[in-house]
Amino acid sequence: QVQLVESGGGSVQSGGSLRLSCATSGVTYSQYCMGWFRQAPGKEREGVVSIDRNAWTKYAESVKGRFTISRDNAKNTLYLQMNSLRPEDTAMYYCAADNTPCAAKSFSLLAPDFGYWGQGTQVTVSS
Repeated sequence: QVQLVESGGGSVQSGGSLRLSCATSGVTYSQYCMGWFRQAPGKEREGVVSIDRNAWTKYAESVKGRFTISRDNAKNTLYLQMNSLRPEDTAMYYCAADNTPCAAKSFSLLAPDFGYWGQGTQVTVSS
């Protein structure tokens, strides 16, 4: 059974940093595509970044150069380091997984392409 549990959200000022964590179980990183998504009030869920078994990544243009995804296989944990945060980064952030390789779906950052989701962690950036 796949379980994803996010943590690390909070409130920061513009320009600050946060590191989100996603503790995973039932996921084999060599077989799963992992990703981070976010959803602001009144907006659709949008993809932030995906990472495949080879650690190849795809970032949304809006976060390139500011956000970094990583994982610790020994700890079964996925991370999202967020630097230079902006008010527009304010959203609920979700960890996602799918047992279809990222490459098989062209490193999609579309929510329907991921079958497993965490409960989310809130990030609020004030100006």
